[in-house]
Amino acid sequence: MDLIVLVGIAVGLAMDAFAVSIAVSVALGGTSRRQTFRLAWHFGLFQALMPIIGWIAGRSVRPLIESWDHWMAFALLTIVGGRMILEALRGVGHDPRRSDPTRGWSLVALSVATSIDALAIGLSFAALGVDVWVPAAIIGLTACLATLIGTLGGQALGARFGSRMAVVGGLVLIGIGCWIVLQHTTIG
Repeated sequence: MDLIVLVGIAVGLAMDAFAVSIAVSVALGGTSRRQTFRLAWHFGLFQALMPIIGWIAGRSVRPLIESWDHWMAFALLTIVGGRMILEALRGVGHDPRRSDPTRGWSLVALSVATSIDALAIGLSFAALGVDVWVPAAIIGLTACLATLIGTLGGQALGARFGSRMAVVGGLVLIGIGCWIVLQHTTIG
């Protein structure tokens, strides 16, 4: 596979991670180094693993996954975005550790939601007979870098507009989920 095509695929796949990392950083009013690392590590790791899983699964399960992958991403992003909005609306008195989307199941849900499309790419690699190891590494590194850039951008927005931006961050996550469903139901 041509390196330029592969990098284009990796950048395209990383856009969800980029957008979600901006939304998370804005919602938190900026991220610490630890939170930034957790986001970048998990988004990069999941983006690298999903093509491998898809490649291993091969052609036999592709029709099963294509029928519901976009709904799964939508559900995960809506749940996490909804939690962010509810926590922001509750305001003072809630425990900020409970609403930190860079920890626990929220982080896993975001990682899966932003990497579902990479699973389909792995299935495509298997169908085309493309070896998956180098592309998976490039995809993972690109997602990691996009996440780092996104959290920095989100920190700038969060510092400028304050913690009330958590509602906006949650709406962005829900919007990304809607966009994924729209793409798969009208285009795919």
